[in-house]
Amino acid sequence: IKEVVKFAEEHFVNIIPEIEMPGHASAAVAAYPNLACFPSPDLKVIESWGVFEDVFCAGKEETFVFLEDVLKEVMALFPSEYIHIGGDECPKSRWEKCPNCQKRIKELGLKNEHELQSYFIKRMEKFLNANGRQIFGWDEILEGGLAPNATVMSWRGESGGIAAAREKHKVIMTPEDYVYFDHNQGYSLQEPLTVGRLTTVHEVYNYNPTPVDSLTIEQQKYIYGVQANIWSEYVTSPAKLNYMLYPRLFPFAEIAWTETKNKNYSNLMLKRFPHHIEKLESQKRL
Repeated sequence: IKEVVKFAEEHFVNIIPEIEMPGHASAAVAAYPNLACFPSPDLKVIESWGVFEDVFCAGKEETFVFLEDVLKEVMALFPSEYIHIGGDECPKSRWEKCPNCQKRIKELGLKNEHELQSYFIKRMEKFLNANGRQIFGWDEILEGGLAPNATVMSWRGESGGIAAAREKHKVIMTPEDYVYFDHNQGYSLQEPLTVGRLTTVHEVYNYNPTPVDSLTIEQQKYIYGVQANIWSEYVTSPAKLNYMLYPRLFPFAEIAWTETKNKNYSNLMLKRFPHHIEKLESQKRL
């Protein structure tokens, strides 16, 4: 990890690690069953992707001790100001039945399990803030109340980002309909196997990360950037990774760094695209 961080710094890239919580924790609770709501030898490392019921128990103090220890190691390895703590796709079914979680809800006077997740995120944020770091979280961290200093990554459309900006929180727009590069990029039956759906070069280019119709001029200032995601379940080789990234990464760079009034799709496609494609081919990346 230190080698990767050093290489990235030399190329002016800041790596932000993500330690997912309280959901997407199947591997962790399989290794440490005591961190689950209902410890069991049947807890296994999941060998497929998806959203699973067994998550970190929010009612046990040992959960927070464990995660703080993990984050201490993460902070020692990554100099980034921001640490991503996930917060997405966390089913509440175990919490609804867990006596420890229900006890925590009662003791804190919380309304429901969504507020329990908010407590979880806020507690981890407080720990990271005390160590000079800030948190990123997916837009689910809005549910139950947003942590005071959190930056929100809006992936389930733009609504989460709009809501966060209105609350004066920093936002990174990353809606799956426009900037998920694990989607198909063409209609052809020759497209490689992917998660499905379609996101074309044209759709990427025409996306404006700042929803000007939904936010005031002042609120728009909280849209700090845009992020493209490529999840790797179907990425089986470096060649396929390059295929999924390019050429969509070019229009993405344009929407990230070019003012809307200066965008020119024809100029990009007819004049600049050939230059970039030639460069990639010379680097044997296409």
